[in-house]
Amino acid sequence: MFEQLFGLPAHPLIIHAAVVLAPLAALVCAAHALVPAWRPRLGWAVVGLSIAAPASVFAARQSGLALKDHLFPDGVPGPMAATIGDHEGFAAPLLWTTAGLGLAGLLMVFAGSRAGKVPAAALSGVTVLLALAAGFYVIRAGHTGAIAVWG
Repeated sequence: MFEQLFGLPAHPLIIHAAVVLAPLAALVCAAHALVPAWRPRLGWAVVGLSIAAPASVFAARQSGLALKDHLFPDGVPGPMAATIGDHEGFAAPLLWTTAGLGLAGLLMVFAGSRAGKVPAAALSGVTVLLALAAGFYVIRAGHTGAIAVWG
């Protein structure tokens, strides 16, 4: 399912969605958490990106695994194994942090105002930390992927 799109390898196509949506979700969720005046205008974007970003990262991870299995059915040879292993190692943390950010974003929009000041502030803090973590992992995954292909 994740191996090809329109006869082309799916991973190079799908990663573009993850590379755009994960950082955008991090920025929008952090802005929603940090700037109360923007919350009414950002709510719809937080909800959409909280769903789309983890979905795109999941699809990117699955398509990457399918591409690796297609290109290297007997295992990745030699020094390339470490390079691809580094890149692959960032997929799960990126998925978990993006999923956590999505959950925190949805909680902020749908329960944040009803939670009270202290829980809402804690949720905002957790959201900002998850946004920073997701941003870190998307940069590291992208960088190691570029090194694997072009390096």
